[in-house]
Amino acid sequence: MYIVNSYTLAIIFCFITMICWGSWGNTQKLAAKTWRYELFYWDYVIGIVLFSLIWGLTLGSTGEAGRGFIQDLLQVSPENFWSAFLGGVIFNASNILLSASMSLAGMSVAFPIGVGLALVLGVFVNYFSVPKGDPVILFLGVFLIGIASGKVSKVSGQSTRKKGILVAVCAGILMAFFYRFVAAAMDLENLEAPTAGMMPPYSALFVFAIGIFISNFLFNSLLMRKPFTGVPVAYSQYFKGNFNTHLVGVLGGIIWALGTACSYIAAGKAGAAISYALGQGATMVAALWGLFIWKEFKGASKSTNLLLTLMLILFISGLVLIIVSGGS
Repeated sequence: MYIVNSYTLAIIFCFITMICWGSWGNTQKLAAKTWRYELFYWDYVIGIVLFSLIWGLTLGSTGEAGRGFIQDLLQVSPENFWSAFLGGVIFNASNILLSASMSLAGMSVAFPIGVGLALVLGVFVNYFSVPKGDPVILFLGVFLIGIASGKVSKVSGQSTRKKGILVAVCAGILMAFFYRFVAAAMDLENLEAPTAGMMPPYSALFVFAIGIFISNFLFNSLLMRKPFTGVPVAYSQYFKGNFNTHLVGVLGGIIWALGTACSYIAAGKAGAAISYALGQGATMVAALWGLFIWKEFKGASKSTNLLLTLMLILFISGLVLIIVSGGS
């Protein structure tokens, strides 16, 4: 399987994660013109499963280092299998709420509040489970990014419904914990010869994706019957969607899964906390999409623009500190 062997390359993979995690929401925005987000989410989940399988059968099965993808799946212990699977279940619950928040309040509200909260809580959870990097510099970087997220929330919260913000907060709290369960199932310290019963990133991603897919029959079915907004949605409506509409959702899942795959691969060299923290810089990416592409702050006042500029400065400063912490 392919293994990242340098810290610099691991950081590049983390930036790919950041871009992917912050960009998949654009596919939901595109689909929302003709498609309810509950229906979009089924295609999104299918995209994640398809990518994780293809990723494992290609990069996860190339080279002589480590175990092959299929071989690794056959030897994983029940404890580690269910840990990665549970990570998928927790992520799915949080991400469905994040999607609901986007539909209620837009990308520039849902991501800063939901993902920003997940970043701050998640880095603490991941660092104290597997300490790696200078803690002072790492947490200072996270603190700056947390302030940056608060600036966006302050700006956008003035014109959005309370429900969207509350849903985003719930999503953020749940999202802070999923990564830890997946990381616990992986042997990130010895990818070339993983411990028996544990998984490298490729098989862990696939088991994680299966957890998302199976739990979606519960979570998304409930949401279709009791939506946060609008009338209930029937499964028959899903099969009435055209090919292009389904393709947009699948593409969204592939984009997110690519980011997650890069994060898991980078974690072996950068550490779970740093890999997770840089990936959750997706908050800034999503805010920029909402700001410049979807024009969610069109006609904003000078004070609002000043807060947005300050947000970008704080975010960039925080990311730099997180990167330095891993090289210390």
